[in-house]
Amino acid sequence: MESFFSSIDYKDPVWIAIAFLLGTLSRSLRLPPLVGFLVAGFVLNFSGITGGHFLNEMADLGITLLLFTIGLKLKIKELLKVEIWGSALVHILLFSMISAIALYAVKQLNIPLFNQLSVVNILIISFALSFSSTVFAVKTLDEQGDFLSRFGQISIGILIIQDLVVVLYIGASATKTPSIWAISLIILLFVLRPLIVKLSTKVGHGELLLLFGLSMALGGSVLFEAVDMKADLGSLVFGMLLANTPKADELSKSLLSVKDLFLLGFFLSIGMTALPDMTTFVVVSILSILIIFKGGLFFWILSKFKEHTFPATKASLLLSNFSEFGLIVIVIAVSQHWLSNEWLVAFAVLIAVSFVFSAIFNKYSNFLYYRLQHRLEKLQHHSIDEDESRINVTGIELLICGMGRMGDGVYDQLYNSYNLIGLDYDKDVVKAQLNRGRKVYFADVSSSDFWSEMDISTSSLKGVILCTPNVDTNKTAAELARNWGFKHYICATSFYADEQKELIDSGINSVLNVYVEAGVGLALKSQKALNKIRL
Repeated sequence: MESFFSSIDYKDPVWIAIAFLLGTLSRSLRLPPLVGFLVAGFVLNFSGITGGHFLNEMADLGITLLLFTIGLKLKIKELLKVEIWGSALVHILLFSMISAIALYAVKQLNIPLFNQLSVVNILIISFALSFSSTVFAVKTLDEQGDFLSRFGQISIGILIIQDLVVVLYIGASATKTPSIWAISLIILLFVLRPLIVKLSTKVGHGELLLLFGLSMALGGSVLFEAVDMKADLGSLVFGMLLANTPKADELSKSLLSVKDLFLLGFFLSIGMTALPDMTTFVVVSILSILIIFKGGLFFWILSKFKEHTFPATKASLLLSNFSEFGLIVIVIAVSQHWLSNEWLVAFAVLIAVSFVFSAIFNKYSNFLYYRLQHRLEKLQHHSIDEDESRINVTGIELLICGMGRMGDGVYDQLYNSYNLIGLDYDKDVVKAQLNRGRKVYFADVSSSDFWSEMDISTSSLKGVILCTPNVDTNKTAAELARNWGFKHYICATSFYADEQKELIDSGINSVLNVYVEAGVGLALKSQKALNKIRL
């Protein structure tokens, strides 16, 4: 850790400031800040500025914390479903074949860099192209609050399978096998898990919980590396030890800012890998066309695995990019002299470009789906899961969308006055609410499928109360409700004042600022108590 801080020099504030400026510009263009960070890396590279050891340490810590938080949110039972691991493995195989055929065809055109490829080179590059970005997907799901959505769980599950395949590749390419102590470590972790979970509940909140999370993430990385296993896999496994425990969600939120800070180093480091030339841009332009085929293949495969149209579309758009783990595949190939260094530069630029395209696709994913819904439904498998069946709203006056703590309170307050139902896209939340005797259904209110399946314009619905924790989800739900003919009252929650106008513009009648209303409620409660004292 001493070398980490001692590596800071006078140039580091320069690239941090440039990353901030371009990240802010990216957000103003309604793109994720990470796109600005990638561009900042290329700008710094072009200017001859390098981040050195400090930047590399930031990047490594960012990936370590990212994988740990993925583990915290991972649901093993979802990962073991055939539509998850089956889709991931089938896509790797088919897309690698498609990419290999495309690369071989371009090679015949004698285009620079492509014309130097051997059969082995083509197979390695095709394999690297088959992976999607875990970093991009997790950041996007974080910002949109969609981790627990159906498409979010599908995407994360597929990415975990992909990451495990990369780990196997790294182990095979390095001709390195895990130490004999690796099995002992896995057994020990299984035995100690109850103690670790209990410890997590005893550390309380705030800085102690944050330090506990950092210790687990970094400790897992070090322990796995000590037994000749991938350090990143250790972070993931230690996160999984705490998944679905009382502190998992709070721990993830406490690490959010720290993780984002260190991931800045990762995105900058991609852009600063090397300086591209004209040949690089030709290669990137050609390979970028594969993004369309990648997303289309994901949709086709998920549909064949009987996935509903909306989550299949959203997951496909989220996974339509190239991966930082694919870059690791190329780095190993270059270090083994299987590929030239020019391919490392080209792949770094290709990842950055794919992030830009994917950011745009995901920004307008609901709009695209709304416009193409009827065409996409023709490709849907005839069998639909029972969980995705139509919800009967006959006689229902209110929909409470989001049955977390906020929705829970709204339901109790209005239950005796209106005929209402609750909706949530977390099946565990739905199950818990049903066990309490409430009328709550599994549904994704940011899905065009949900609103299109109800004859909402002629229903008895008088109001929709949006209690989801994410402003984008609330906006999308309101826009879809209006698009499908709902003309009555819509209310939503928000956390920041600048979100109110966006929500009103999306068709919401009134917005409740959670912090302000909590302050008003506390003041009224205190006033009643003080008035009693006066009397």
